[in-house]
Amino acid sequence: HDPRMTLSHRETQLLPPLQLAYIGDAVYALRIRLKALETGRGMQHLHRFTTGFVNARAQAKALEAIVDSLTDRELALVKRGRNAHARHPGPRSATTAEYSAATGFEALIGYLYLTGQEERIDTLVELIETRTNAQEAQNA
Repeated sequence: HDPRMTLSHRETQLLPPLQLAYIGDAVYALRIRLKALETGRGMQHLHRFTTGFVNARAQAKALEAIVDSLTDRELALVKRGRNAHARHPGPRSATTAEYSAATGFEALIGYLYLTGQEERIDTLVELIETRTNAQEAQNA
């Protein structure tokens, strides 16, 4: 994280939520790509692993997995991002609700990154992984 880019909560409030989501998308994708590298597998596997987590439907599920662990401020950020409307249609692979939830999730990650809360991002990513794996095991 570039300390020159660390913003205060107030400064992030001045950014449009879609800009927070833009940063959050990149940060989350990088975290997932780094996790993919830990598997030690080839490029095709890395791509499949990453796209399994970095898409609107998966990000909506990720938000669902952590929503009960978010602070009031974090929930407000999610709502702000969820209610933002892009000037382009969402992906065909996700519903409008999933796309909105994913945008809220990305806005939260962007906010946390820009305010220097990388440990919180790590905690949430681990929580997503733990709860997602538990849910998959339950459904198997």
